[in-house]
Amino acid sequence: MTDVHVVGVGMTRFGKHPDSDATDLGAAALLEAVADAGIDPRIIEAAYVGHVFQGMVTGQRILAQVGLAGLPLANVENACSSGATAIREASLAIRAGENDVVVAIGTEHLTTRFSGALTPDPSDPEAAVGATMPGVYAMRATRYMEEYGMTREQLALIPVKNKANAAANPLAHFRKEITVADVLESRPIADPLRLHDCSPITDGAAAVIVMSDTAAKKYANGRGVRLAASTLRSGSVDVEPTSMTYEPLTWATAKEAYEKSGIGPDEVDFAEVHDCFSIAEVLRVEGLGLFEQGSYPWAVERGEANIDGRLPINPSGGLLGKGHPLGGTGVAQVVELVRQLRGEAGDRQIEGVRVGLAHCRGGKAVGIEGAACTVQILIR
Repeated sequence: MTDVHVVGVGMTRFGKHPDSDATDLGAAALLEAVADAGIDPRIIEAAYVGHVFQGMVTGQRILAQVGLAGLPLANVENACSSGATAIREASLAIRAGENDVVVAIGTEHLTTRFSGALTPDPSDPEAAVGATMPGVYAMRATRYMEEYGMTREQLALIPVKNKANAAANPLAHFRKEITVADVLESRPIADPLRLHDCSPITDGAAAVIVMSDTAAKKYANGRGVRLAASTLRSGSVDVEPTSMTYEPLTWATAKEAYEKSGIGPDEVDFAEVHDCFSIAEVLRVEGLGLFEQGSYPWAVERGEANIDGRLPINPSGGLLGKGHPLGGTGVAQVVELVRQLRGEAGDRQIEGVRVGLAHCRGGKAVGIEGAACTVQILIR
């Protein structure tokens, strides 16, 4: 079975785009990925396009705008993991021998679809009691503080770290560093979470071009990065009360990725993790096995997760700093991994990296832990 290689990457600036829509953003990201790969776009054989709130046939509109109408194309909706799932589908098409060159795009124009907190589906128990996603994660933060003794100041260090990274990322939604005091004095959202603890409403798109061994040898010119694993799982049914401070879904998805790639969590050099809220980064890096359970806030305090630390987390700025355009997020994570592994990340470049991991998790459905979780492992 062929390996899969990411050969071209592209990404728009994340933020507010009042003069563009999801089609425009997706087309711009695709054209940049084509230019980065240095290929004739006509060699692309198929496309998968992830988005959540953009309506029908958004992918077809993107391809038509760039002159690629007519390709086999599937639109992918899988909550926050939509774009990451599009990458998985593209990689499966390559591994199955169906295609040699496939593009995966993630796009979202969220500012025209949402103006407040995302809410659970009316069928979910959380919705029945009026909980929003910030409310759910606020409860998880409170429980983590109770179980492990994390302080509010330690939690604030996560948005401080991520927005410092975003300040060095020209494509990030936020480009200004903040302090712990800024976090603690920002507007309350759901106690103990405040404005800087929450990812913003963001527009943006990203694209990656993946190739088989045969195509990569012909077109990559040494710039390809191997996609060693791309795994997807949905949550199991909750038959009894479950922990609010541990994510079995994240670990199950990561475990499969580690097995497929042949590497363990101790071999990961850096990670892009789904930090939709500050506490989410804590839960996910521990769920991925990158830090021991109950240890991450103290590791952040010691600087271990900084760009120059032992295991950098969210060098792009993460969702808290770079932004979170739902469908675009999972693809943008892989764009960051590729640029870091190629040594093209500029002022936020991590030295000597070989293995990068991207984790994207989203959504809630009645009775299950989480809707969708993806883990991608790239090796240079």
